[in-house]
Amino acid sequence: MEIDKNNRMNSLFEFYGALLTEKQHSYLALYYGDDYSLGEIATEFDVSRQAVYDNIRRTEASLEEYEAKLHLLANYQAQNQAVDQLVRYVHTAYPKDTKLSTLLTRVADQAAR
Repeated sequence: MEIDKNNRMNSLFEFYGALLTEKQHSYLALYYGDDYSLGEIATEFDVSRQAVYDNIRRTEASLEEYEAKLHLLANYQAQNQAVDQLVRYVHTAYPKDTKLSTLLTRVADQAAR
């Protein structure tokens, strides 16, 4: 469960990190990206652990609100699922079509960006 939340927050951070304040960005980058503890972040910024905790929780809520309105992560995941299904189908149904495989690889590479 905790790993799923960490993965989700890191993904949301990738999409919406530019919308955060400098402090929010720093706290989340340290907490989720660098695996700092609340105490370590508090020491780094000379604030209380509670202040860090509150800021991170509010920032998580902001990221979820952005996603609820913009759906960037959901759309990205759906697009990647569709490309994965297409790749499996093409490799199964058209294993010898090298031109189709090359085109599909280009599409998959673009979708991954």
